[in-house]
Amino acid sequence: MKLLFAGNRSATLQASEDGLYALPSPLPVYVNGEKRGTAETVVFSLYDLIPDTEYTVYLGEDGKMGRTSFRTAHESVTLNVRKFGAVGDGAHDDTPAIQGAIMCCPKDGRVLIPAGKYAVHPLFLKSHIRLELAEGASLLLHTDRWTFPILPGMIQTSDEKDDINLGSWEGNPLDAFASLITGVDVEDVWVYGPGLLDGQGQKGDWWENCKVRRGAFRPRMVFLNHCRDIVMQGLSVYNSPSWNLHPYFSENLLFLNLSIHSPAVSPNTDGFDPESCRHVKALGIRFHVGDDCIAIKSGKIYMGRRYRTPCEDLEIAHCLMEDGHGGMTVGSEMAGGVCSVRVHHCLMRNTDRGLRIKTRRGRGIQGRIDDIRMDHVEMDHVRVPLCINSMYYCDPDGHSPYVQSREKAEVTDDTPSIGTICMEHVTAKHATNAGHVLGLPEMPVERVVIRHVTMEIDPEADPIACIMADGIPASQGEGLILENVKEADLDLCIQGQKGPTVTRKGEA
Repeated sequence: MKLLFAGNRSATLQASEDGLYALPSPLPVYVNGEKRGTAETVVFSLYDLIPDTEYTVYLGEDGKMGRTSFRTAHESVTLNVRKFGAVGDGAHDDTPAIQGAIMCCPKDGRVLIPAGKYAVHPLFLKSHIRLELAEGASLLLHTDRWTFPILPGMIQTSDEKDDINLGSWEGNPLDAFASLITGVDVEDVWVYGPGLLDGQGQKGDWWENCKVRRGAFRPRMVFLNHCRDIVMQGLSVYNSPSWNLHPYFSENLLFLNLSIHSPAVSPNTDGFDPESCRHVKALGIRFHVGDDCIAIKSGKIYMGRRYRTPCEDLEIAHCLMEDGHGGMTVGSEMAGGVCSVRVHHCLMRNTDRGLRIKTRRGRGIQGRIDDIRMDHVEMDHVRVPLCINSMYYCDPDGHSPYVQSREKAEVTDDTPSIGTICMEHVTAKHATNAGHVLGLPEMPVERVVIRHVTMEIDPEADPIACIMADGIPASQGEGLILENVKEADLDLCIQGQKGPTVTRKGEA
């Protein structure tokens, strides 16, 4: 057993190294010799601990299933939001009381939100605090957009030499409503507990005419802009107005044992979208969303060229991705580049695609995708396990000849590139097609590694277009198509395909 995080009143542990999301069977958890519930998932959390205290935790009655010890962190004070005037009846506006407690909290202090339903507008974090949502506590986001603060997309500094980017929408610096939990340039913050963040997206107009800007663009549930050393642990996140978790130009981030749920019909409710971030871990998260479960980004062309900040050094493990469009996606807003990403020991089921890479001409030379690794992943009813698409038809010019031409174009500063993409020890059952890798004729995918991978095609599956590029028809039963790929290292078994296991196209 491995300790992932020990806070002031909670801890998150990992029961095994090689499990996927759920444990084969629940295991009793003992804390300092007393039974404290059961662990059902590989990554699990403990709450109601005491600060500055030694703990020994073991699994199973005899401790043979795992054992570890740790000491909880120091806590300076607890500020209960009820003392600040919060009512918690789901009707009274508790924003001033909770925000007041946050602003008054000293370093290493805890802001406690006890059981109750708290109707709130966006809340802003402060550095060096611990925000706890206790069992039975829910933050309910107000639904009237016209009462929300707006984060301006770009503001010029007074000396006219620089700018401040606060708001963001789909890779561009645009005005956006503040999010339920908003952090701007804060550090050393823990947001944790078994409580609920409820965006109430179904009760407002967030999901209606969702691409139309009204006042500003839609808020996220959690938006972390230029933040450092942040931990989010244990929370359930429901019904987001748009993306759920959106770290932005931030680093040293730890997301643990979360449950993220949005209805399948909810538009653009991506689960986790780190953008131009580094040193990020997402462990033990359950995703059930209306779009990509995870989408790693680094902005469109302006942000990529202006700030040159890739998304890099990410680990995603022991997660469950279900009922979304893509299990693990890179792009399409990735003009700053994405590199060094490892996804391992995860379970994907009922998603449209498994490992999905999206780019296009115009993302630029800085928009390089490299060292993306997926290993020890199981897919069940994932319709297309592998999609790499260099002609993704996004943006207003997405169907133009510039983006979609299969002829070799001139290599310019607008040409993105894809380095090495690797899948190892992956099984996929009940797939529709194996996958499609489409590189640019002028900039082929450099290397595709597929080792110890087994896929089974479902003969009853409905057809689907493997990638979203012009001229790709819906199909069923196809093997792996490699188009404009320089090097392929393949150890791949496909069962039930109608044609060849692998089809090579293009000059590379």
